[in-house]
Amino acid sequence: MSGTVVAVVGPTAAGKSALSIALAHALDGEVVNADSMQLYRGLDIGTAKLTPAEREGVPHHLLDIWAVTEPASVAEYQRLARTAVDDILARGRVPLLVGGSGLYVRAVLEQFEFPGTDPAVRERLEAELAATGPAPLYERLRAADPDAAANILPGNGRRIVRALEVIELTGAPFTASLPQPTPYYPSVQVGVDLGTALLDERIALRVDRMWADGLVDETRALVEEGLPEGRTASRALGYAQVLRFLAGETSEAEAHDETIRATRRFVRRQRSWFRRDPRIHWLDSAAPGFADTALRLVTDHRR
Repeated sequence: MSGTVVAVVGPTAAGKSALSIALAHALDGEVVNADSMQLYRGLDIGTAKLTPAEREGVPHHLLDIWAVTEPASVAEYQRLARTAVDDILARGRVPLLVGGSGLYVRAVLEQFEFPGTDPAVRERLEAELAATGPAPLYERLRAADPDAAANILPGNGRRIVRALEVIELTGAPFTASLPQPTPYYPSVQVGVDLGTALLDERIALRVDRMWADGLVDETRALVEEGLPEGRTASRALGYAQVLRFLAGETSEAEAHDETIRATRRFVRRQRSWFRRDPRIHWLDSAAPGFADTALRLVTDHRR
């Protein structure tokens, strides 16, 4: 099937990056990043961003495009990612959309128009958030749209505000603004996962390695770049915990352990999102011949 996008999705630390490199070599492909935090310049260690050497010569698109002070915009990401995908296809190569940010993947692969925004409504809700914290707003969202609330962390004020804004502007639940899946590109989606116990262990080892590689120093340097003021980047796993340590709110050991716990919670939400999609072909990255199985799956689908 010409023009097919290969998506490699699934939870954090399951093995998506390694598979994407193997598939890119086998398929003459290029990677388009779909990890919302790898879009930020300087968020390297904590996002497990592949180094240039680890990319093994495979072109990667949409890494390091935003300053840490830039708020996330899925609509802007959609525009940039589709431009990259179209360029890769026009050159006769295979686009590999790789990441664990489910909304970003959907925004590229599907007919997906984003609800508008109203600065006055947004400003009023953000002022309320600043005055009261996220808890009252979250309770309001849970009453108005339980399904949306179930997929948003109670402490994620930015997403709570956005959901309430859409509800107010459209008069419909926020979840109703997410369209039924209609493909924008032909695609094959490979889900990469591991058994929970093994993935939990891998997450702990990854966090240990991030600390050893200098996550605290990286975060300290990013404070000078405005990371604490960044509405999106400051909430990235690892960085949010280290920022609290640097502010004297927790110990370094507490920040380390909370990063592990928060990552495991995040993995559960990623699984909940992706497992609802019956189009994803799930593979166990610990299985023998995992990469070969993925390549056969993709090759058969693209014929």
